[in-house]
Amino acid sequence: MPLQNRVLPTGEIVAHPSKAGIFMGNRGILHDEERSLGRSRWKHNNWISCTLAFKTRKREIMSKGGYTELFFLDDAVALAAGHRPCGECRWSAFAAYRDAFSRCVGRAVRAPEIDKALHKARVNSWSREQIRFEADIGDLPDGAMILHRAENWLVRAGRLLRYTPEGYDAAEERPEGPVMVLTPRPSVEALRNGFVPVVHPSADAFSA
Repeated sequence: MPLQNRVLPTGEIVAHPSKAGIFMGNRGILHDEERSLGRSRWKHNNWISCTLAFKTRKREIMSKGGYTELFFLDDAVALAAGHRPCGECRWSAFAAYRDAFSRCVGRAVRAPEIDKALHKARVNSWSREQIRFEADIGDLPDGAMILHRAENWLVRAGRLLRYTPEGYDAAEERPEGPVMVLTPRPSVEALRNGFVPVVHPSADAFSA
């Protein structure tokens, strides 16, 4: 049985057999000794996305006392779920995200301020539900993810790519008008101000 550690663009953490993800994440220790998740979906506010391998470090998945390893298809999914690049194993990506975030607010910012803004924008602390917002699709930058016909789609190069845990499997032309945005506002602004997410290779099959 697969472990419950795959994160969807909606922020849900599910059990899925796919190994297609190219990033790992951290929200703290969410699992018990049986490697099962309880009710908690985070233990701290610095939700990060990490490389699958870093230096010589080796991890046992969901080990006792270790943080719960979460997995994302790519950066776009991690951003939609409320994460940002790790400042250690993904330093250059974090610096690019931080600088884009800083351009949004007009001054230099550091990780704790980013995490505070993201947490306020990504999840309702009482209901634990993802915070979403409506926007005109023509105003959304590449890398944002939306809910369209009850499915998750990536905005990329003037088109929509349909997300699955295995990769992107279909493309459509962008619709017109308002859509429901999954990616938190701070990350949408970071995308608009120059942050370029790493997208799963399956998206390349639908390049215009």
